Amino acid sequence: MTVIRNPRPGFVRHRLRPLCGRCPGLALDLGSARTRAFIAGRGMVLDVPTVTFPGSGAIHPVQRGTIVDTPGAARMLERLLGHRLPRIGRPLVVVTSPVLDGPAFRAAARTAVEVLRPRAVMTVPGARAVALAAGADHVRPLLVADIGAHLTEVVLLADGAVTDARRTALGTADLSDGTPPELITDAVIGMVTDMLRQDRTSLTRTALRRGVLLAGGGALRPDITGGLPGGLNCAVQPVPSPHTAAVRGAAGLLAAAHRHPSADGVL
Repeated sequence: MTVIRNPRPGFVRHRLRPLCGRCPGLALDLGSARTRAFIAGRGMVLDVPTVTFPGSGAIHPVQRGTIVDTPGAARMLERLLGHRLPRIGRPLVVVTSPVLDGPAFRAAARTAVEVLRPRAVMTVPGARAVALAAGADHVRPLLVADIGAHLTEVVLLADGAVTDARRTALGTADLSDGTPPELITDAVIGMVTDMLRQDRTSLTRTALRRGVLLAGGGALRPDITGGLPGGLNCAVQPVPSPHTAAVRGAAGLLAAAHRHPSADGVL
């Protein structure tokens, strides 16, 4: 399990304004199992396995929340999206990213997305995108558990920024290999418990009073989520369509953007 605390000083915040009407917009969620894309004005245009075929076999360029093959990811994006974007105008691209290993992921994602000739590339932590998709109150502390196919993250947000995060390299895809679902349940409970134990403020405790927001495909698995309310002693609430929440939150940011920050911007 990996831990991050107080990453706020390293985050660059940008004020958002209405979208530039002349610029195409693309929201992108590069997951280990699936790649999802939303084009402004067209809606969700892509929800496919994250895989590329450079030769005789299939290559998975994203593994456990890490882009392990940047050129492969670029080839995949060009194949899947190159013909879907408008020919006139360069797109503003918003990419979701894991909170942990974020700098490496963001750098690799920006490199891969260059194949789409973006005007600018911005990244948003996946947990923040989930909260946006759920319409959650961003001022009060909020706990988000994102249970994906190969990675599970628990993130504490306060005033819209990440203040603590944990992750484990387990997800729903591991269940087909014999991993018991209780192991993922216990991992989520353990991560929240560690946050609570090590938090010198009242943020985690305050967030728990609101309950935990669930996202990712695992939010649809009662065999994983059923033990969370008792183990955490709080309510748990899946977001609507939890498997696509991150890309929908990123799409919401597209609708709010007016001018483009630098390509190094983190929302």
